[in-house]
Amino acid sequence: MMEKFFKLKESGTTVSTEILAGLTTFFAMVHILFVNPALLSQTGIPYGAVFLATIFASVIGTLVMALFANVPYAQAPGMGLNAFFTYTVCFGLGFTWQEALAMVFLCGIINIIITVTKIRKSIIKAIPESLQNAISGGIGVFVAYVGIKNANLLKFTSDLGTYQELDSGTVISNSGIVPALAEFNNPGVLLAIISLAITVILVLKKVPGAVFIGIIISTLIGIPMGVVDISQIGVENNLSKSFSELGTTFGAAFSSKGMGSLFSDSSRLPLVIMTIFSFSLSDTFDTLGTFIGTGRRTGIFSEEDLKAMDNSNGFKSKMDRALFADSIATSIGAVFGTSNTTTYVESAAGIGAGGRTGLTSLVVAIMFLLSMIFAPVISIVPKEATASALILVGIMMMSSFSEIRWTEIEEALPAFFAGIFMGICYSISYGIATGFIFYCFTKCLKKEAKDIHPILWVSTGLFILNFILLAII
Repeated sequence: MMEKFFKLKESGTTVSTEILAGLTTFFAMVHILFVNPALLSQTGIPYGAVFLATIFASVIGTLVMALFANVPYAQAPGMGLNAFFTYTVCFGLGFTWQEALAMVFLCGIINIIITVTKIRKSIIKAIPESLQNAISGGIGVFVAYVGIKNANLLKFTSDLGTYQELDSGTVISNSGIVPALAEFNNPGVLLAIISLAITVILVLKKVPGAVFIGIIISTLIGIPMGVVDISQIGVENNLSKSFSELGTTFGAAFSSKGMGSLFSDSSRLPLVIMTIFSFSLSDTFDTLGTFIGTGRRTGIFSEEDLKAMDNSNGFKSKMDRALFADSIATSIGAVFGTSNTTTYVESAAGIGAGGRTGLTSLVVAIMFLLSMIFAPVISIVPKEATASALILVGIMMMSSFSEIRWTEIEEALPAFFAGIFMGICYSISYGIATGFIFYCFTKCLKKEAKDIHPILWVSTGLFILNFILLAII
């Protein structure tokens, strides 16, 4: 039955490979279950409600990706977008969390509209091949950097007077910050190095399920090292309290304190529109970058599928269905009480482990559902154990850079900014934005502006407008 529904043989995969890939993706992104509530609860949303909202948004979004699109991508509230929700929208601009959820819901509606009207698909087709290769390699840089960051292999030093401490305790540092290699006297750092060595050996030896096995072995090694706290396994998971709190957030976006309050003051209308616009732009291009970066090189979106996307109407191609699955997840998440739900770049870990179909996503969705009950057990898997998977997958994805003509400065310049800025800015959408801007800039200088697709002009203009708005607000 699974073979027929998910077309496993056609995709060159097996049930066991898909299950291992799903487990690998889940453990690579499971941190969101605990990070998202910690961030959003600072705005006044009950922690337990955000915990459940994160689970439900992830399960529903990922199930649609699995059963409707049949692709190995997982969805969850996006890192970066939840920080924007908390620190910029609520703390900086003074919106209540109910109003912020209303804006996230409207952002989701916009995403659905631009997907159904084929605007999202048209953007993909408008991106030149050199930039697509740069985005693909840049996703590799981004994924590897996430792994390096999770492994705590870097430390950062800020000079006095070059940073700002927010009331929430978050520190924002400017260019005075200097990165350096961490000292190898910390158990977490040592575990990350051990995990990387184990995973590399297993991958090179072509051991089936190498990445997932590496995560499990590393977690077990982390117990005697003191990195893994097994005492948390016995901690009671108070689900009844969380469900009670969920009642305060479910539908809050449509309450008098949410949608009703959002448009009650006409003087705030321009600010509301600008904020929704910023939400939507980041959400849209984060997803497009992930699909372009991981889907083409692995064959998830084959040439035949991409041709079908070009010529078909409705949702006949995998890419069409995947874009639609992603577009509805944000509004669903906002209804439950969480920030933008998006396609996770950590899906690359499962894809690197061999995941090729929606069965991978189905496993992820099931694991998220089970995490309601087994959260204390799941939470003991440290980021240091999953970091090696992200680093290795990121390295493999960077092969797309070889398709770029680096000796040609007009191609190398936008490719560099599209690829490298993803990691440096810790944002897929900002990497794409700078790539678009420099692509248009170099084409104009070479008097080849006519070669730039109109959609690329519009997208570049919107990115520039977004940067201006962020500077103003």
